[in-house]
Amino acid sequence: MPIRSRGRTAAALALAATALLSTLAAAPAPAAPIPTTVSGRTAAPSLKLPLPAGPYSIGTEVLHLTDHSRTDPWVPTAGARELMASVHYPARSGGAGGTAPYMSTEEARLMLAQRALDGVVPAATVSSTRTHARSGARPARGRFPLVLLSPGFGTPRATLTSLAEDLAGRGYVVVSVDHAYESSGTSFPGGRVLTCSACDRVEAAPTEEAERELLGSVSTGRAADLSFVLDRLTGRHPAWRHAGMIDTGRIAAAGHSIGGNAAVSTMRADRRVDAGIDMDGTFFDPVPGRGLDGRPLLMLGTESLHHPGGPDDSWDTGWSRLDGWKRWLTVEGSGHFTFTDLPVLAGQLGLPVDPAAPLPAARSTEITRGYVAAFLDLHLKGRPRPLLDGPVPDNPEVVFRHHP
Repeated sequence: MPIRSRGRTAAALALAATALLSTLAAAPAPAAPIPTTVSGRTAAPSLKLPLPAGPYSIGTEVLHLTDHSRTDPWVPTAGARELMASVHYPARSGGAGGTAPYMSTEEARLMLAQRALDGVVPAATVSSTRTHARSGARPARGRFPLVLLSPGFGTPRATLTSLAEDLAGRGYVVVSVDHAYESSGTSFPGGRVLTCSACDRVEAAPTEEAERELLGSVSTGRAADLSFVLDRLTGRHPAWRHAGMIDTGRIAAAGHSIGGNAAVSTMRADRRVDAGIDMDGTFFDPVPGRGLDGRPLLMLGTESLHHPGGPDDSWDTGWSRLDGWKRWLTVEGSGHFTFTDLPVLAGQLGLPVDPAAPLPAARSTEITRGYVAAFLDLHLKGRPRPLLDGPVPDNPEVVFRHHP
């Protein structure tokens, strides 16, 4: 789904929200698949996610959740609203169980096709990306803060796996959510794969105003999704067998692109959420005029789009309304997908680097993981994190932003 041009600001806002042009496709791709020679035979490269930090091993499980109180907003004929969620959690070392798959082959094929890379990168290469979480691993003892993760519009939840694994290794339960009909492809039980009907609706919007209203409804709809996930994880009959390890008094919402806006929408609607993180997401659903009742928010974005007075003025407005602890950080050399797994995968595939976003994949991972974890440690665990106090020599790309 291409981005329509309705002027410089509209195009920039659409890029931040819709997540349709990934780092994988930002530069011209080779005309043929990129081969690797193994023992005289040509084979696709083997991909792997960066090692997580933290003292814990990592477990993971997949949940299928259905909210029978709501009809799906994009395909009402489908019936009740459905979600797929991946739970990453601190686990004990050892035990049976292999590492979990990154995504299904069909999910990978659809994601690559969305970016015109289905003839360049084999879907099986992406779907078999090596992760570090073991399916069904025994949970670590204790109770841990909960972090809800929402991906970019049109982008699978799997693209936040590296961040989810890292946070789980540091002592968080992390739930990454795929919102039905809002991803390039999401596998559901029974062999169903749901594609992005919401993308089609946004693309068909007749005006920029109509498009913005639809994207605002994406964010508020996701807030309802995330509140429902909280209900199912913390209620009397939880949907996850290890829900007892969640500390229900320490909860954060975070996301990339429209998922970042959804984190704020969730804070607006649900007082159970104590803190939020927006990674390069436009506030189509604005920060409320009254603020967020003193709750903290981290705004972490690209320098090109999200500097004060830049193309996305929703950050200027949102910043002025925040009434609690807040930080506005931009990353020089970053692109919209810097805060996801995509730079790491693109680098291992040997795809060309986007000259507009030259930040190396390793730095993308270090910066995203470091600042997200520091924020959560400070606000959910009460641990001082000087990294958030101001610029540091080790991270010269990170700019602490304030209004001029």
